[in-house]
Amino acid sequence: MCFKLSVNSSICVDFLVTQHYCCVMIPDLIELTNSPWHVLPSGVHLATLAEVKNAFAYNSHRRDLFFGLCKAAKALSIAGCRYLYIDGSYVTGKPKPGDFDGCWDPSGVDQIKLDPVLLDFDNGRKNQKLKFKGELFPFNAQAEPGRTFLNFFQRDRFSGNSKGILVVDLTGESFDLIEGVTL
Repeated sequence: MCFKLSVNSSICVDFLVTQHYCCVMIPDLIELTNSPWHVLPSGVHLATLAEVKNAFAYNSHRRDLFFGLCKAAKALSIAGCRYLYIDGSYVTGKPKPGDFDGCWDPSGVDQIKLDPVLLDFDNGRKNQKLKFKGELFPFNAQAEPGRTFLNFFQRDRFSGNSKGILVVDLTGESFDLIEGVTL
């Protein structure tokens, strides 16, 4: 997004970077008609892994899923992935989600450094779930005809209404600060 300051100058602002300088937090969950759980409001909401932990890792089951998510985030970061989008019942009000879902930006990812499990979609993504406790897809892959995973995850599966997802800028994360995250 660019702002014109004068006839000869302008400033371009990257909203993902700019939010690091504001007091932006994960928004409160909202109720959607015909959805069993409260969800994030529509939009892509920037969050750090620490904010995800504070908002969603509030019981032992959810903490276990969070550490799997962090392992996947670290593996993606090592391969050069910049953005990880988090969805699924993990980022809802469901007390005991089965796993987390999400997608990642493949731009700039070194396929040699990428953990092959992140590209293993066999048997219902069994190996991803075993290693990371959730499932992740490249964000530009087709979730269904005409819809990428990035778009697919922004619709509530129960109501069909628009809902939000989280995005974590992996370039700004320090995985050493998150206790229990090892590869």
